[in-house]
Amino acid sequence: MRNRTFSFFLLTIFSLFISTMTFAQQQNTETGAINEMMRSNGKINVVIGVLVIIFVGIVLYLVRIERKLHKLEQEK
Repeated sequence: MRNRTFSFFLLTIFSLFISTMTFAQQQNTETGAINEMMRSNGKINVVIGVLVIIFVGIVLYLVRIERKLHKLEQEK
């Protein structure tokens, strides 16, 4: 059961990344004063880095909760 849950979790994450890449290809993000400013100052890399760190933290938190719940279910 746990392997199936983990497989479903990985499939969901993979689907989210595929859909994000698909939408990213459709829009023209090169224009606009804010985008040009962030790229010229190098701040876009900081924004992406912070988003990745937040996402990884949430995923690790959810995995930890899943393990604790699985352990509690096994005790009963």
